[in-house]
Amino acid sequence: MAKKQIAVIGIGKISQDQHLPVIDKSADFEVAACVSTRGIGHRDLPVFKTPAELYGAMPEIGIVAVCTPPGVRHAFVREALDAGKDVLMEKPPTPTISEFDDLVAYAKKNRVLFQTWHSQYNKAVDATRKMLKKDGVASVRIDWRESVRKWHPGQDWVWEPGGFGVCDPGINALSIFTKIMPFPVFVESARLRFPANRQTPVDVELIFKSAEKHRPRLSAGFNWLEESGEIWTVAIETRKGDQLRLEKGGAVLKVNGKIRIENPSEEYEGIYARFAKLLKKRKSDVDGSPLRLMADAFLLAARENVDEFHW
Repeated sequence: MAKKQIAVIGIGKISQDQHLPVIDKSADFEVAACVSTRGIGHRDLPVFKTPAELYGAMPEIGIVAVCTPPGVRHAFVREALDAGKDVLMEKPPTPTISEFDDLVAYAKKNRVLFQTWHSQYNKAVDATRKMLKKDGVASVRIDWRESVRKWHPGQDWVWEPGGFGVCDPGINALSIFTKIMPFPVFVESARLRFPANRQTPVDVELIFKSAEKHRPRLSAGFNWLEESGEIWTVAIETRKGDQLRLEKGGAVLKVNGKIRIENPSEEYEGIYARFAKLLKKRKSDVDGSPLRLMADAFLLAARENVDEFHW
């Protein structure tokens, strides 16, 4: 079976680190073109400055992966849908819930729209979800700490309004959280710390609540100045008393201190395999629950100013 041709819109770090190499080895897709305002390409493939140029020159390409910063994503995805393209979106999807809901409704006409949450695509996450459905939840503590200088080097857009700040990686943690929890969760309180010279937070502390009568303890902390190495963990106590830990961003599951599942990270391989199935079924997948939790955190947050951030 011939591979499906896909164009990648936005050739930044995440495209170069993940999307392009994963597509190159995919059994379902092949990169046919790139769109980059900076003229960055991939191998000897055609490069266009705008999506409109791509659609005009190569109308046969029916699928696009939109990997731009979230601020321009609504316009780009609508443009792709209008051009008759099926669309995969990087996370976070859009800066606002209203824009996200509009894209979901707009795609319903006849196109496939896939909102990706790459951290969900780990066997350890799936196994944890099953255990919590069976054994219940007494507490969850999320710690998501990394270096902005490593993961977003020199990318000032992450510090501008709509850039999410540390909530850009933090929403990965919330995508795991919303997938594994056996009941709805809500933001109870939030504290967001902003560098005095920036518009998005560098440190976040969240407290969640639920309607469960046993009142599980649920919290999360995100930090963007961790220089000792990535800390991407979800620590859980079940109602049976078992201690679970999802580590390495969801790739490892420990139960009572012993490794239960440990797999290499193949999250982006997982999202493209999922996308291929959605295209075959002509079905969209547009879960917005991580974005809604994050938006609620900003609505409820107490703001604190901290030291300026400089690259």
